[in-house]
Amino acid sequence: MPPPTMLSEKTRIVGASAIGNVLEWFDFAIYGYFAITIGQAFFPHQEPVAQLLSTFGVFAIGCLMRPLGSLVSGSIGDRYGRRAALNVSMTGMAFSTFLVGILPGYETLGLLAPILLTVLRVVQGLAIGGECPTAFIFMIEHSGPNGRGLAGAMATGGGTAGILVGSAAGALLTAVLPPDVLQDWGWRLPFLLGLPVGFLGIWLRRRVPEPPRTGEVVAAPVREVLKHHLPLLFRLAGIAALGAVTFYIVFLYLVSWLQFVDGIAPVTALAFNTVAMAVALPVYLGAGWLSDRVGRRRLLLIAMTAAMLGAVPLFWLLHHSDPLLVLAGQLGFVMIIGTVFGIEPAFMVEATPAPIRCTAVALAFNLPAGILGGLSPLAAAWLIHRTENDLSPAFLIMAAAALSLAATASFRDRTGLADEQPAESPK
Repeated sequence: MPPPTMLSEKTRIVGASAIGNVLEWFDFAIYGYFAITIGQAFFPHQEPVAQLLSTFGVFAIGCLMRPLGSLVSGSIGDRYGRRAALNVSMTGMAFSTFLVGILPGYETLGLLAPILLTVLRVVQGLAIGGECPTAFIFMIEHSGPNGRGLAGAMATGGGTAGILVGSAAGALLTAVLPPDVLQDWGWRLPFLLGLPVGFLGIWLRRRVPEPPRTGEVVAAPVREVLKHHLPLLFRLAGIAALGAVTFYIVFLYLVSWLQFVDGIAPVTALAFNTVAMAVALPVYLGAGWLSDRVGRRRLLLIAMTAAMLGAVPLFWLLHHSDPLLVLAGQLGFVMIIGTVFGIEPAFMVEATPAPIRCTAVALAFNLPAGILGGLSPLAAAWLIHRTENDLSPAFLIMAAAALSLAATASFRDRTGLADEQPAESPK
């Protein structure tokens, strides 16, 4: 049995890695879950569909900032250390989340209210662009070669925990507060937690060491990636495409979709999402653990094929009148996306040279997340409105799955190999 001091250090590493993901995805979750209420507070003179489109448009602007945030945070992480990058992103996320909670609405500030909301979402996008990939790099580099899959899954699980807490908070507030109170000020309560959680995260990160580094420090990691590793960057971004699109559609947009398309009550839609998140966490951990034993590439290819073939049938279940079938459709997506997210962090880290790892992985992770993922709720809402086909979001998932499948097949499996310059050809 490991000594207590070792267990304590491992616990601190897990906590320091995961807490930023908990906060950032808690914030993004409650924003998505209260999209209709936020639209009424900041865009009150528009009809319901336009309100929802405006709210997700502001959401998309914040997501589009993620690649820029990854350039800043990745450069800091490769030059000055992973912990410094994590503290910068945590500070930006904590303050901007808190300020959303106290920002007056349109009735008080007029046009300035949606402008300031957009500014705060931009800051959040910059912060989240560095937090998520740097956190799982930090965790994976602290683990041994035979535990990278589980380590990456644990770091990513912080995001799932954040969404789970956000979903549960949304369901609880919707259940206990009268609709007029929820619309007036109740939706703001979860955002106020940003500041204390942020301070806790920074305190935890001061108590853990930097992970071991291999290779020389690169003076200009962004220039190095763009000049010498552009093909690698695009292939890594292709791997992340499916997770980005499916995550934002299934775990954020779907709550609003179920209300608008199926007429499901908000509390029921949030409850379904909470169950899905509770199931997702063990799927992440199980997939990461299994990838350490049987290899990552094969499992990723299976999950991506399942997404491509199963998107339409699963959306058909989601559109069913039977609540159990609706839940079954969402859980089907959980099994697919949980497998991808449980394995993807370690796969991307092992495929990237250590001296440029923070910059390359953060940028590759955030390009599809910011562009494809951030625009997915807006695109899905627009597509349904234009085509009058309630199942049309499934085609967005199918296209992303095909892209990720091709990108993953272009790499060879480096499961458990030493941290050295990776080969970039398929096995």
